[in-house]
Amino acid sequence: MQDKTISGFSRLSKEEKLTWIAEQFFEKPQETIEELKTFWHADAEQQRIFDGFSENTVSNHFLPFGIAPNFIINGEAYAMPMVIEESSVVAAASSAAKFWSKRGGFHAKVLSTRKVGQVHFSWTGNGAALKAAMPDIEQQLREDTRHITANMEKRGGGIQDIELVDLTAEEPGYFQLRVTFETCDSMGANFINSVLEEFGMSLQQLASTHEVLRREEAALDIIMAILSNYTPECIVRTWVECPVEALDAAGQNMDAGTFAEKFAKAIRIAQIDPYRATTHNKGIFNGIDAVVLATANDFRAIEACGHAYAARDGRYRSLSSCTVKDGIFKFWMDLPLAVGTVGGLTRLHPIARMSLEMLGHPSAETLMMVIATTGLAQNFAAVRSLVTTGIQKGHMKMHLLNILNHLKATPQEQEQATAFFADKVVSFTAVRDYIKQSRNNRLVPEHFLKK
Repeated sequence: MQDKTISGFSRLSKEEKLTWIAEQFFEKPQETIEELKTFWHADAEQQRIFDGFSENTVSNHFLPFGIAPNFIINGEAYAMPMVIEESSVVAAASSAAKFWSKRGGFHAKVLSTRKVGQVHFSWTGNGAALKAAMPDIEQQLREDTRHITANMEKRGGGIQDIELVDLTAEEPGYFQLRVTFETCDSMGANFINSVLEEFGMSLQQLASTHEVLRREEAALDIIMAILSNYTPECIVRTWVECPVEALDAAGQNMDAGTFAEKFAKAIRIAQIDPYRATTHNKGIFNGIDAVVLATANDFRAIEACGHAYAARDGRYRSLSSCTVKDGIFKFWMDLPLAVGTVGGLTRLHPIARMSLEMLGHPSAETLMMVIATTGLAQNFAAVRSLVTTGIQKGHMKMHLLNILNHLKATPQEQEQATAFFADKVVSFTAVRDYIKQSRNNRLVPEHFLKK
C-alpha cells in the first residue's frame, strides 16, 4: 500500500503543501492545484492574512454572505448579516423579521454577562484546611494576576468571584476553583485562560508556603486550567408579543386563535420530547450560527453552551417558549451567549469587520441581543411553516437552484424550471426528470413536434 503519510508537513511552503496533497490524494493533481488556486484572494496581502487564520492552509473555503433585512429590535432597524449555505434560512429569517416589524418588532435584553473558568486540581490533604485557607488564597491569586487583569479592570471587567468546589464525593481528591469573569466587549477566551493558568501556578506555590496548607504535608497537583464554554450566567432574553387577533395573517387558511394555540402546542411538544427538541433547537441555531459566523465569533462554543443549557434540568428541551394567555401571544427565548466585538478575527476578517459596521458597531451586549433575536426569528418561521404548510414546500423551493446547479442546468434551463415549478412540489427527482425531458424535447426537430 502506498504510504500517504508525511513528516514535517507544517514546515513546507504553501505551494509545497498544495503540491503534496494534490499528488497524494487526487487523480488529476495539476487540475486540483489550479482549481484550489482559483479560490485564493486576488490581493496577496489579504490572502496572507487569511492563511494566518489557521494551520496548513492551501486555499479558501467560500460560503455565501447573505442579508436578512427588516429586523426591528428594541425599536432599532437592523439588516442581519448571515453566513450560511442554506438559502431557506435567510429567507425564513427575513420573512419572520418582516412579519414582526408590523407587530411591534422584537424585544431583547441582556440579563447577565458573567463567564466561567476553572482550575481543576487534586489535593491529598484535608478539605477543611483548604477551605479555611481560601480567603488568603483568593487574595494572593488576585494579586499574582494583577499584571494580566489591570487593563481589563480599566474597561470595567476582570475577575468577579473565586469559589472552591469540593468534588471529592465524585472523584477522590478532586477540587476545583470556579472563577467568574467579566470581559466587556471581548469574548475573553485568551484573557480567561491566561488568568487561570497563572492561578494554577500560584495555587501550587501556596500549597507549600501557606501556613495552614503546609502543615497538612499534602500534595497539590494541577490537572488543568481552562475556561468553560458553559456560561449559564451570560444570558440574553429575546421575545415577541402581540394580541392574538394580530396573528390573523400568520396561519394562512387558519384563524388567528387556532394558529396561536397550534403554534404554542408545537413549542410545548419541543419542551417535552427530546427527539423534537433536537431538531427544534437546530433550527434556532440555523439563525444564530449564521450571524455568529458573519461576525467571526465562535459558533462551536456557542452551540455547545446552548445545547448544554437546553439540558440543564437533566432533560434536553426546547430553548424557546410560548404562551397564549389573556388574549396575548408571547414567544420568547433565554439563551446563554458569550460573544465579542473586539479581539479575535473581528477586525482582521474583512467580512466580519463589515458585518459589525452594518450592525452599527455594536457592543458585545448589543450583539448578544442581535444574534439571539435572529435565532428566535428563525424558530418562529420554521414552526409557523410546520403547523401550516409544512416545512418542505418552502424549503425545497429555495433548494431548487442548488438542484439545478447540481444538474448543470444552463441559465435558460434554470429560468424555465423556476417558472415551471412555481406552483408545483419541488423534489430532486421531479427536477431531474423535468430537465431530462426538456433536453430530450430540444433534440427533436421542430417540424416533428408540430406534427
